[in-house]
Amino acid sequence: MNAANEIAVAAFLNTDIRFVDIPKVVNETLSAMGHADSHTLDDLLAVDMEARQVARKMVGTC
Repeated sequence: MNAANEIAVAAFLNTDIRFVDIPKVVNETLSAMGHADSHTLDDLLAVDMEARQVARKMVGTC
């Protein structure tokens, strides 16, 4: 969730999306990600990277 929020806020600050689009990007990213079992730091970093990629795609559709 934090990764998607960081991408969305950065896009807002760059005037790529509107403020009201931030929760949309976060929610749609979370929906697209599903559930992941993260047992190691590498697992968490991989999920974070994937969430950032998904959020960047969401920003492009706003």
